[in-house]
Amino acid sequence: MIELNGLTKKYGSFTAVDQLNLTIRKGEIFGLLGPNGAGKSTTILMMLGLTEPTAGSARVCGIDPMTRPIEVKRKVGYLPEDVGFYSNHNGYENLMFTAMLNGLPERDATDKVNQVLNLVGMTDAADKKTGKYSRGMLQRLGLADVLIKSPEVIILDEPTLGIDPKGVKEFLELIVTLSRADGLTVIFSSHDLHHVQQVCDRVGLFVNGRLLAEGDIPSLSRKLFTKSPFVIEISLARNVTANQDFSREKNNIDHLREILNPVEGITDIELENDIFQIACSHDATSEIAKAVVDANEKLIYLNKKEYGLDDIYYRYFEGGNDHD
Repeated sequence: MIELNGLTKKYGSFTAVDQLNLTIRKGEIFGLLGPNGAGKSTTILMMLGLTEPTAGSARVCGIDPMTRPIEVKRKVGYLPEDVGFYSNHNGYENLMFTAMLNGLPERDATDKVNQVLNLVGMTDAADKKTGKYSRGMLQRLGLADVLIKSPEVIILDEPTLGIDPKGVKEFLELIVTLSRADGLTVIFSSHDLHHVQQVCDRVGLFVNGRLLAEGDIPSLSRKLFTKSPFVIEISLARNVTANQDFSREKNNIDHLREILNPVEGITDIELENDIFQIACSHDATSEIAKAVVDANEKLIYLNKKEYGLDDIYYRYFEGGNDHD
């Protein structure tokens, strides 16, 4: 649905987007993740044909937004960070205005507005003036506004900013439902790690105008944490080994190393708050559990730790150039 090749945008000597190569598939939710000023919004503007690239090319739904921007806008719905409506008109009237601007006949427009209001859960607030809407209500109405023209692609720029936790949960669930049910391609631009991880199939990590990495979270984890992509957490009962002094961390770790000696692929063992963190080159969960039980230890806790987006983000943006 979207192909960006060498896309670059410069403002004088400042490079906002630098040699961006990216492909986004139909029906996926793709997260543009990075700090403010990373180049996310500039990339969106180029995809919409609202600013011209300095170099490179873009294709959105097979269309060049530089030469055919109106056609792109017919197929793409864009929800900016600060969505605006006529505050002295109600939600229904604002959406009808958008429908008419998109060329829908009045009867079709009425049906479409009622449909999208119901879809985003705003039917009960349709007669309320938008000047009285909360931030979350405005975002929902903004999403309804985007859906009026039945787009193939939806671009959301910081859509959860300023919304309360309940509103965020409902909004994110709605995005996933729309993508899965209707096959919509969604671009979710945000600096909120938790929200991106909740909904996105893949993410692209932006910093200083460059795309440092892209992929799903498991593949990014394997790439970044090559020495120990798996961490198994276990805890043992303190009273099972009479001769073991559990107050001494080194003794604990040495004791566990001896137990796990037959297990291949263990690269490190640490102890944090009575929980052993066992770094492995492969998923050795079952082998570790078997070795502990065979050693007559009582295994009271076992968990395979998954690296989350916060771990990945920290490694890229805070960990310098060493990503091994």
